[in-house]
This record gives sequence, C-alpha cells and structure tokens, in this order.
Amino acid sequence: MLHPTITKEALHFLTRLKKNNNRDWFTEHKSEFKRHESDVKDFYTLVLDNLKVHDQIDKMKLFRIYRDVRFSKDKTPYKSHFACSFHRMGAENRGGYYVRIKPGDTFIAAGFWGPDKEDLLRIRKEFELDASEFREIVNEQSFTNLWGELQGDAVKTAPRGFDKAHENIDLIRRKQFIFRRDFSDEEVLSPTFLEEIDRSYKAIRPYFDFMSEVLTTDLNGESLLS
Repeated sequence: MLHPTITKEALHFLTRLKKNNNRDWFTEHKSEFKRHESDVKDFYTLVLDNLKVHDQIDKMKLFRIYRDVRFSKDKTPYKSHFACSFHRMGAENRGGYYVRIKPGDTFIAAGFWGPDKEDLLRIRKEFELDASEFREIVNEQSFTNLWGELQGDAVKTAPRGFDKAHENIDLIRRKQFIFRRDFSDEEVLSPTFLEEIDRSYKAIRPYFDFMSEVLTTDLNGESLLS
C-alpha cells in the first residue's frame, strides 16, 4: 500500500541531514534515508495518480538527493529536501507541476520554468498583442486565493524589440511564468495534504489551457501543430 501522508520522521530526517550535511553522516544513515525516500516516492506516486484523473501526464521525475557542486560555492553534498516534478503529455499540453518537501519551506509550483527562445518570444508577442484574457484568469479570486501572484525571473527593462512603455511590460519582461503555493510543516503532516495539492493543481488548469493554446498557435490563432 502506498503511503498517503508525509511523516514527522521524514521531516526530522531532513532537518538532521541539513545539520549534518557530510558524507560520513549520510553513509551512516543511508538505510534510514532510503526508507524515507521510498515513503515520499509513494506519496508522489499518489500525487501523480490524482493528476492523471484530470490531466495528461507524460512522466514523474523524482530528483536525486545528491547535489551537483561542480559550479557552486556551496559544497555541501546533499539536498535537504525531497522534490519531484510532473511533465504534461504531448506537444499540445504545455507546462509542468512541482512539489518540494522541506522542513519550514515546503511548496508546490506549476508553470513554465525555462521556456526555450521560441516559446518565450511567442508568449511575449501574445502579451504585446493582448493580455486581458491572461489577467482575467490569474486575477480571478478563487485562483489567487490558492496561488497568489505570478512569479519568476524577468529582465530589468524590456526585451529587445519591445517597448519598455508598453502597458503589459510587466508580463513581457518575464523569463519565467510560475505560480507557487507554500505550506507549513503542520499542513504537510496533515492527512489532507495530498488532497490540497490536487485541489491546487485542478485550479491551475485554466492557466495551463491558456498558455498551451498560445504556444500551439500563431498570433492569428492558427494551429502550429501538424
């Protein structure tokens, strides 16, 4: 049977790992890590099962605990969180979902982390033409109650070829289009956490539908899919 909740023990392990982020300690507690990793993976599998009821998901990716320290000033070898992403299926379904379990800093996210050059230009061109439908979706009360405001990196002024005085420059400047919802440890340990994640993902769907349509059509609304 899959584990439908995150346990106190899993959070406690991550807290201890953060305090003892070295290979000797981790090696000594490797079996404990494997047990908690397996339980959390079960939980993420249930998130996936729920997602598949109302969306088309291509794959689930459980991120490894090992950090890539080659180009980082922080040389601690391990992450102090468990994270997983869910990629939507097919060229017509854009965007992805993300869950990170970390004591004191757990969140779920959805959106577009790194649009390629062509997709980013298409999104910006859409907002240059009209952003009213987008704003209506993301400013709807039930949406903002769960997800708050749009987040993500942006250029400082205006991308090349765009007017810095444009009425939608706040959107055109963006390089990422992400929504994030934070959870307290108490909420993470609640038996309703799994249900709350799914409720949030269902609520993000109008945003995904809009962005998917943008990224699969030209500015005249003609399909780009063969």
